[in-house]
Amino acid sequence: MNSDDETYILLLLSDSNLPTGSFVASSGYESYVKHGFLSSASASDDTLNFVQDSLGTYARSSLPFVSDAHRVVADHCSIESGPSEETLKLALSQLLALDEYYETMTLNHVARRASKSQGVALLTLYSKGFSLPRHMSRSPLLERERRSASIVDRLKLSIRREDTHGHLPVCWGVLTGALGLTLERAQYLYLFLHARSLLSAAVRLNTIGPYGSQQLLLHAVRPFVDIEADRCKDLRTGVIDHTLENVIPDQNQASIVDGPAATWPLGEILAVRHDLQHSRIFNS
Repeated sequence: MNSDDETYILLLLSDSNLPTGSFVASSGYESYVKHGFLSSASASDDTLNFVQDSLGTYARSSLPFVSDAHRVVADHCSIESGPSEETLKLALSQLLALDEYYETMTLNHVARRASKSQGVALLTLYSKGFSLPRHMSRSPLLERERRSASIVDRLKLSIRREDTHGHLPVCWGVLTGALGLTLERAQYLYLFLHARSLLSAAVRLNTIGPYGSQQLLLHAVRPFVDIEADRCKDLRTGVIDHTLENVIPDQNQASIVDGPAATWPLGEILAVRHDLQHSRIFNS
């Protein structure tokens, strides 16, 4: 994929109108406001503090799953001899193992609920919005499209059968891998969209204005995204056996030992108390 194609896909995925369900999730921000952690005198600063802490734990806990799921799909779609039923089953089993691992790592039911909802929406988005139309079946990329569609369809079927959960980071890795986006771009966009959704929630809760939100996103939030993307880009779950080029064994082992982890206990407490609010406009 050339840079122009990749840029075009990035524009599509960054569209706030995509039906992914993210608009109903505040990732604990609504609970943060309702529990009195936000002062009207310094709403922007308090919101930024929340974004920074939330982005930090989000990157550390879920980006390794994005990376591994992306690698599984990218490898499956690039098999030179053409994928067989055995290779498809292997790829699917790896994705299911990643999904189960994320389920056990997610510490509260509210976060699990939101993650599953958005994850399934991403797979549906690929099937209904990004898969190759039938009238374009002569595309030179047809074989790769078929491989991508096959693994997405199998994963969706496993979710419908309740064999797996369909969590957001795993499904994001699957989606971006199926679209041919590079891992680095997939990681960065994943974190950017999380930060943007938090500021979108702040606007709808009327804690900051729409212009202030854009100002923060451009000038204040970008360094947070840059730092977390660079800090967590090499982290892996350890579920998938990688043979990475230009990485010595000790470094690869360190990326697993220092892999996914929740780093913000307050955020977990606020998230789990979301359903205890008497009135709420978000589901997480």
